[in-house]
Amino acid sequence: MSKYLNSHDQYRSIFTMIEKELVEQLKSGNETAFRQLVETYQAMVVNTAMGMIHNQTDAEDIAQDVFIQVYHSITDFRSESSLKTWLYRITITRSLNAIRTNKRRKFFSRIEDFFQGKKEEVQEKTSFVNPGKALEEKDHANAIHAALDSLPENQKIAFTLSKYEELSYAEIAELMQISKSSVESLLFRAKSNLQKKLIGYYKNFRR
Repeated sequence: MSKYLNSHDQYRSIFTMIEKELVEQLKSGNETAFRQLVETYQAMVVNTAMGMIHNQTDAEDIAQDVFIQVYHSITDFRSESSLKTWLYRITITRSLNAIRTNKRRKFFSRIEDFFQGKKEEVQEKTSFVNPGKALEEKDHANAIHAALDSLPENQKIAFTLSKYEELSYAEIAELMQISKSSVESLLFRAKSNLQKKLIGYYKNFRR
């Protein structure tokens, strides 16, 4: 056991040294270091954004904005948390801002359509490969996404980081700057709320 702990501590020490060197290179404007940062963390950033906004194109746009922000503000990074945690926080903030902006756009668009007398048009893409199954899966996904989006902000963040990114309670606590017990409470409430919102949907679906 002690050997495992020593090797684990050594790994963390080496990783910290590598990250410190990467941060220093980023601060000096090293473009190779920036490409390395993007290659290392791009998938993580996109996945986190996807968990929040459920749209691949928007998630990729957010990822691009995240790395641009990192490029311009790396000099403000003080290593009080890990670089990975810092990226998570920027991604979550960007995703939440995108959600709020999108909600405002939809609201004003609906108001505008109302006064112009327009009716909502629903356009579905035709699926030639088992269309019934494709529509069923899309319906399930929409129901889950709607339930997720209806969660209080902190519950949604905790649930996304736990289920989409598979972070531990300790990592989520560090990221959200709350206690592990608060993370447990948020996840418990998130799961309870999701069950309440989805149980009716699945009951009706099976009829």
